[in-house]
Amino acid sequence: MKKTIAHIYALGDQAITIEWASSISEEVNNQVMHSFHFFQIHPIEGVTDMIPAYSSLTLIYNPTIIRKQAMGGSPFEWLKKKLTALTAAPSINTQETAPIVVPVCYDTSLAPDLVEATQITRCSIEELIALHTSKIYKVYMLGFLPGFAYMASVHQQIQLPRKANPRKSVAAGSVGIAGEQTGIYPLEAPGGWQLIGQTPLKIFDITKEEPCLFKPGNWVKFEAITLEQFHQFNAA
Repeated sequence: MKKTIAHIYALGDQAITIEWASSISEEVNNQVMHSFHFFQIHPIEGVTDMIPAYSSLTLIYNPTIIRKQAMGGSPFEWLKKKLTALTAAPSINTQETAPIVVPVCYDTSLAPDLVEATQITRCSIEELIALHTSKIYKVYMLGFLPGFAYMASVHQQIQLPRKANPRKSVAAGSVGIAGEQTGIYPLEAPGGWQLIGQTPLKIFDITKEEPCLFKPGNWVKFEAITLEQFHQFNAA
């Protein structure tokens, strides 16, 4: 894989960001995840958290600890120099895992934007469902809500614009499309994505040790289910 030169900059006085690009790209995101896994295996003392995104990785750090390593110098400059060297290190080979299968009911009673989506895309409901379930999507990042996974990329034919007027309330489990992204609302919340279905799975569960169903780097496959199967799942 050809490496893109990273841009490293401060994000406040306790965070530093490594940015490889400014677009959605699986190749660039692979570099993000390689660096993420590299720093998991080779942690930097004083770095307290890491946040991978589409094309960047942000490291949160304790400036007091970093300043000691920098011998009183600038924590940012010390980290920047170290990261510049480390991001040039060989990629870490990570084992690909099987995709997480997510059942989705595309019945119009659970998909308030499905009919409008067919008008925008000039697809039938059956064609839109077939295109949405035909791909395996990569989880690029989590954000917006706890456990909300930004996945890409949907088939070009069913890419949809965000709604001009976002809803004040979107049901938990709602599956939406925004541009080339698709995602699932883990909680009831306001939102402006085009809603084409709903999953009975619980995407975010605070009672579990790992509350988020998805992590950056996961692969996801949507599988269509009937309305009856959806209600049976919820009744179980």
